[in-house]
Amino acid sequence: MSHYDLIVLGSGPSGRAAGIQAGKLKRKVLVIDRKDRFGGVSVHTGTIPSKTLRETVLNLSGWRERSFYGRAYRVKEDIAAEDLKARMQMTLGYEVDVLEHQFNRNHVATLYGQARFTGPNEVEVLTDAGDSSRVTADKFLIATGTVTHRPKDVPFNGRTILDSDEFVEMKQIPRSLVVVGAGVIGVEYATMFSALDVRVTLIEPRASFLDFIDRATITTFTHLIRENGVDLRLGSAIEKIEDAGKHVEVSLANGRHVRAEMLLYAAGRMGATSALNLDAVGLTTDHRGRLEVDRKTYQTKVPHIYATGDVIGHPSLASTSLQQGRVAACHALETPTLPESPFYPYGIYSVPEISTCGMSEEEAQEKGVAYEVGMARFRETSRGHIMGVENGFLKMLVSLKTRRILGVQIVGEGATELIHIGQAVLNLKGTVDYFVENTFNYPTLAEAYKVAGLDAFNRMPIPEEYKVKKAAPKK
Repeated sequence: MSHYDLIVLGSGPSGRAAGIQAGKLKRKVLVIDRKDRFGGVSVHTGTIPSKTLRETVLNLSGWRERSFYGRAYRVKEDIAAEDLKARMQMTLGYEVDVLEHQFNRNHVATLYGQARFTGPNEVEVLTDAGDSSRVTADKFLIATGTVTHRPKDVPFNGRTILDSDEFVEMKQIPRSLVVVGAGVIGVEYATMFSALDVRVTLIEPRASFLDFIDRATITTFTHLIRENGVDLRLGSAIEKIEDAGKHVEVSLANGRHVRAEMLLYAAGRMGATSALNLDAVGLTTDHRGRLEVDRKTYQTKVPHIYATGDVIGHPSLASTSLQQGRVAACHALETPTLPESPFYPYGIYSVPEISTCGMSEEEAQEKGVAYEVGMARFRETSRGHIMGVENGFLKMLVSLKTRRILGVQIVGEGATELIHIGQAVLNLKGTVDYFVENTFNYPTLAEAYKVAGLDAFNRMPIPEEYKVKKAAPKK
């Protein structure tokens, strides 16, 4: 029976980061994945496929050029599901190849199969072929991610009624689509397919959506996606979903009725922990299958067992999962490392993109922080005009007391790239003065930071050191 310093269950972002970090520390590490290819949900059905799909949609549809050439402009007239999937398969194959190379280069042992705990320091691994083996370790990291939430009253059929994992394998592009759930996944797919001129209805049972984003930002975003053709129905509880053969019927509690060729059910995900036999090590999960951990070390209540990534819940981002895996591996292997920064960006790859870092206006108000807001609209920048950007903005929150940047919210083209400038200034405790004093490349969308900085600066009290000192009158 083989023994390891660390066994990692799952090869998604946090699992791969932990395995590679342990390998770089020259420890004996094993990564086990229940699928037959490494990468987890992130590579195969989640982050990478959906973002590749988005890029393909925007390119083939000519979306970015329509402000110049009209709404009827297309790069390819008849876009089929195979057109969308061709680029995706190439990207996924490359991602898996890179990951396997990283494991090999860092001497990370790997194993395919479903792992289950059989004791405090032992797991049994069952393969699809029915073979089993047992391995032991000093430390374990659970990075098994999540699975789709599939309520029993939703008649999933893999054809017209799908969950988000199945959606990337659709056989044909529907002419109309219902998306249930206005979380990150639902919003991304709804806006993406609206850009393909699919008639999209986005249904959210709650009265609001994306509640972790600044409300004023969401108000503007809501207006934009409705302008782009998304029929957003908030506060619409679903009474019944029916498979009617060639179409789907959705009955809402308010008496409304929606019919579409396809339905994507994207209302929540569950921690993939049910097969781990956690009772054997004294661990329990919440009602959504998620594990509770110390958010500094990522230890569970069983000290030698760690958990990272989506299986521990919020923020459930691939980016934060990568960081968590590295930090957990270092702590488990008793190796000092830099702590995680409190400022990390959210990225929502909708059409248009949303990205935020730091405080929202609601958070600033709750904390009683006096602040000013600086705004810049992309269409008012020269680069935005050159690109044909019709909408999008950068919003900056600035402390009136310290002049420090409190938060940045961006909606529009390149938002998920641009946010890192704000993230850097936030982490370095920078002030609005940085954007006023420094020169930005011209023309760029990043120039919006300077515009927003000046907008806030011009409405704030002038610091004493900036005031022009008048010469004393001559006697």
